[in-house]
Amino acid sequence: MTPHINAKDGSFAKLVLMPGDPLRAKYIAEKYLENATLVSDVRNILMYTGYYKGNKISICASGMGVPSIGIYAFELFNEYNVEAIVRIGSAGSFKKEIKNFDLILAKDSYGENISFREGMLPENKDVIAKPTKELNELIKMNAKELKMQIKEERVLTEEAFYTTRTVEDRENLSQGAVCVEMESYGLFTVAERLNKKAACILTISDNLVTQEYTTSEERQNSFNEMMKLALSLAKNFQ
Repeated sequence: MTPHINAKDGSFAKLVLMPGDPLRAKYIAEKYLENATLVSDVRNILMYTGYYKGNKISICASGMGVPSIGIYAFELFNEYNVEAIVRIGSAGSFKKEIKNFDLILAKDSYGENISFREGMLPENKDVIAKPTKELNELIKMNAKELKMQIKEERVLTEEAFYTTRTVEDRENLSQGAVCVEMESYGLFTVAERLNKKAACILTISDNLVTQEYTTSEERQNSFNEMMKLALSLAKNFQ
């Protein structure tokens, strides 16, 4: 047990899928997993372990923002011997042509919270956080097998959900990110610190150029293509 996770040792699979929303974690576990068991519920951050097509996998919520995912990723990696975490979340598009429900694989992440990375990796001056290359290659391979279209692009991890910056300002700040979210920079940094594997698959939920938005219910329940792609990785971590 840790200050933020009340699961017993051995409760988690080698691979964890990490949505931000606890209710999305619950939805995935109940819809897709066999013998899903709730293994931690501290602060209602719900975490489940079960089986997908016979392969053990865990679904753990992260909450919102770099500090929150930083806590849960660190404890899962460091205290529970999890090998890989794949964030599955929503993002807002900076590009008219990248539409709602498109899938984005984070090539890397430009983060505003430089102090978080400096605290984790004081000798590393690179402000760009990167996923595990081999895990990204595996995701692209599985997407091809499942006949899913996925774009590998830079993302911006932003601190403030509400901002006065324009879309152009945010795109320029991040040196070419195609969309914005709030967690991948923290996850990639923790994984790098602990020599673990991490990746981030995003579904576009809002187009910030065309002003097309999805509802909270759609974000919770309708990102099934992303979920199936992430779940397909379970067979690679047994």
